[in-house]
Amino acid sequence: QVQLVESGGGLVQAGDSLRLSCAASGRSITNYAMGWIRQAPGKEREFVAAITWSGGMTWYADSLKGRFTISRDNARNTGYLQMNSLKSEDTAVYLCAVGPVGKIRSTEANFWGQGTQVTVSS
Repeated sequence: QVQLVESGGGLVQAGDSLRLSCAASGRSITNYAMGWIRQAPGKEREFVAAITWSGGMTWYADSLKGRFTISRDNARNTGYLQMNSLKSEDTAVYLCAVGPVGKIRSTEANFWGQGTQVTVSS
């Protein structure tokens, strides 16, 4: 089993930045990717970004490229999502996910965090 704990969400104004963190514990995630999936009220889950834990290859939703950056710190077993120039439409619960990268890009995962709320006021 893998336990994931997110942090860093909050209420910000449009144009602000936030950095989300996802701390992983339990079994090794070396053979997996870590990603972020968000869900806004009344909407389906949306893929945000993913990174392979060993090689650091990254994927992004096309609409978010240039504003969001995913990274990881292998020593700390923690992944990050840097979100810049936030917009009201970025308001959602952001879920950390671990699993095969294809699965994450399809908004599925082997392991999930509890989610962290990001609210962007305009």
